[in-house]
Amino acid sequence: MSNLENLDLRNNLVHGNIPYEMSKLMKLRTLRLAKNQLSGSIPAAIYNISALRMISLPYNNLSGEIPWEIGKLEKLEYLHVEYMRLDGSIPASIFNLSSLKTIVLGDNNLSGELPYITSVPNLEKIFLWGNHLSGNILDSISNITKLKILELQRNSFSGLIPNALGNLQFLERLTLRSNHLTTKTSSNGWSFLDSLTKCRYLIHLDLSLNPLGGVLPPSISNLSISLLQFEATACKIKGNIPMEIDSLNNALTLVLSVNELSGSIPTTIGRLKNIQLLEFSGNKLQGSIPHQLCGLKGLYKLSFATNELDGPLPVGLGNLIALKKLNFSSNKLHSSIPLSFWRLKDILEVDLSSNYFSGSLSLDIGNLEVTTHLDLSRNFLSSDIPSTFGSLHYLQVLLLSHNRLQGPIPESLGDMISLVKLEGEIPKGGCFVNFTAKSFMKNYALCGSPRLQVQPCKKNGHRHPNKTLLHVTKYVLPIFGSIIIVLAFIIVYKKRKNKSTGLTIVEDLVHVRQWRRISYYQLWEGTDGFNERNLLGSGSFGSIYKGMLSCGTEVAIKVFNLEIEGAFKSFDVECEVMAEILHRNLVKIITCCSTIDFKALVLEFMPNGSLEKWLHSDDHALDILQRINIMVDVALALEYLHSGFLIPIIHCDLKPSNVLLDEDMVGHVGDFGVSKLLGEGDSIKQTMTLATVGYMAPEYGSAGIVSVKCDVYSYGILLMETFTRKKPTNEYFVGEMSMKHWVKMSLSNGINGVGDSSIVQEEDEYFVVKANCISSIMELALNCSAELPENRMDMKNESEEQALQALSIHKDSGHGKNKWRGRSSDERRNFWDHRIPHGKPKAIDKSQIECF
Repeated sequence: MSNLENLDLRNNLVHGNIPYEMSKLMKLRTLRLAKNQLSGSIPAAIYNISALRMISLPYNNLSGEIPWEIGKLEKLEYLHVEYMRLDGSIPASIFNLSSLKTIVLGDNNLSGELPYITSVPNLEKIFLWGNHLSGNILDSISNITKLKILELQRNSFSGLIPNALGNLQFLERLTLRSNHLTTKTSSNGWSFLDSLTKCRYLIHLDLSLNPLGGVLPPSISNLSISLLQFEATACKIKGNIPMEIDSLNNALTLVLSVNELSGSIPTTIGRLKNIQLLEFSGNKLQGSIPHQLCGLKGLYKLSFATNELDGPLPVGLGNLIALKKLNFSSNKLHSSIPLSFWRLKDILEVDLSSNYFSGSLSLDIGNLEVTTHLDLSRNFLSSDIPSTFGSLHYLQVLLLSHNRLQGPIPESLGDMISLVKLEGEIPKGGCFVNFTAKSFMKNYALCGSPRLQVQPCKKNGHRHPNKTLLHVTKYVLPIFGSIIIVLAFIIVYKKRKNKSTGLTIVEDLVHVRQWRRISYYQLWEGTDGFNERNLLGSGSFGSIYKGMLSCGTEVAIKVFNLEIEGAFKSFDVECEVMAEILHRNLVKIITCCSTIDFKALVLEFMPNGSLEKWLHSDDHALDILQRINIMVDVALALEYLHSGFLIPIIHCDLKPSNVLLDEDMVGHVGDFGVSKLLGEGDSIKQTMTLATVGYMAPEYGSAGIVSVKCDVYSYGILLMETFTRKKPTNEYFVGEMSMKHWVKMSLSNGINGVGDSSIVQEEDEYFVVKANCISSIMELALNCSAELPENRMDMKNESEEQALQALSIHKDSGHGKNKWRGRSSDERRNFWDHRIPHGKPKAIDKSQIECF
């Protein structure tokens, strides 16, 4: 293969060494072997391939040093060798490559100092995080004049942060987190920060976990107006928060936790109108909470835990409708909790523990219907426990211990079906005398008698113990922890038993809840800055990225390109259509992010990709039963859209790329960007929006008239494509020879030639069964794709027809029992009886809900 220019074997199971013979491919321009199981070292001979422009080898088991011969690759632009076991130092020859644009050496075992840099005129991105690099960051770094991204976090760099960084006029991201950098000079000042004020494009600055010391200077106000994220956690910063902090008026994230900041919170902080994440926990801040904080309408997380703040909670906190996480624990706050606070109906986590709050808990606490964590322990709260606690169906952690609560324990506490954290002493009297150890299994935070096989209780009489200890040991409801176990178990068991069909409890709540929006910051972090390696694909109105939320949940993030005409409308349509519907065969929208200049949807992640991939790529294959099952799934989804909801919904763009497959190969219909909702009593609608050529019904393409019959037509075309593996736009279909004509003609001559050869062959033992099945499916597809709408079937009949096909081939071909992909016994029974329900939704992962 001496003329080979591109070699791409990413995402396979290739193992062993990189063969030396690869160095003979002298015309090779790109080498991509990422995400395999390669071992050994990188052959030095590869660096003799003078034509190489890209080397991408990450996520392998390669070890050894980076050969100095890399300096011979005068045309090299991209070097990606991260997430491996490379060691040794970074060859100085790398920084002699004038063509180099990106260096990614992160998460290896590289050591030594950074080499002196003379001139790398085109280098824009350097990623060296997660190694053992040491020494100073040299001033020569400023010779990389076009540098945009410099990530040196998680190394052992020491000494001063060089002022020369300010000469990098195009710098956008600077991450120095987790090193040993300092600012200790005779002036003990942050002179490097003054130099960074010249970086007018800087959007991300992370200095956390460095012993910087000193005082945060007023020059922070001169940082780039484009700065979005500034983090300096655990940097030993002293002094006051400068009044000039308000100059960072475009910042989304400001984190200065675990420092030695003192004084009061400046009122100017209320001018950070775009801020979403504000954290000053673990300092020595004093005074009251300024009411100006209540004007920060975009706040997602607010934390001033473990300070010395006093006074009451501002009444206006209840107006922060975007707030999801609030933590004012371990302060000296007092007075009663204002009634307005319980208006935060979308908040997920509240921690007001270890303060001096008094008074009774309002019945309005029941408004926190989506809250997962509520800690009010170690205060002076009194009166009864409100019965409205039972409305907190998502609550997992409830901490009320060490207060002055009295009265009965409300039975409604048993309605908190998600409760997982129970702490405290098991009572010794009453009915608890008869309980055995089996009643308290796997509740590791409970304590009591040795006969119950739980840990012994530790007595602690202090009201406000050491703050560090507070983070380790917190007790909840010591008197009635065990009663909650019994009540919760009984109620959950009964409710789940009564809901053996239809929506589960959790799903029912999700179905009616209002979406809780996610912040741009969360999406940025979850996609590593919308990195192209997380790009799953692109569509008409934007791109889709794979993301990881803070709780570890994988999601798909659809980012709309607002420069494209119709993108705003597409976003609105998807939100309108998907806000209320829920079905096991529809892609679920978990939440959304909507600002003036950024719009995105967070979707359920489908690990098996699209039907398009499985039909038209050489390394994927579907058997006949899998195809039937997927098309049944699609039919059920359309049936629900057309007749199972309050008003008919027309998808308008049904095609293989919009059918996504989960881990069990269950089909889910997605992408409702051009969908239409019919008004009450309407059966058709006219539109100017067109869908994909080849799948549109004739009346849709010619006159813009859409109805549920348009989806039926598209479904017929999709059926043909699924079982023939030919697209309706195939070059074979020209003039009068459309896909429909070809299928019709093939049926009249026998099925040979029309079915996908990979699923039906004459030598197959079940050839006749499969051929008859495909023949019936093609007849069904032709009935669906009739020219006139009134001649097409409806989706209810189609789903039943498809079920019959699956039933027939399953019985006659002996195909096995593992084809039902996690369906419930009720579904299987209904399927066999040809009574297809609207589709029981697959259980929603609660972690997707709890992340927001």
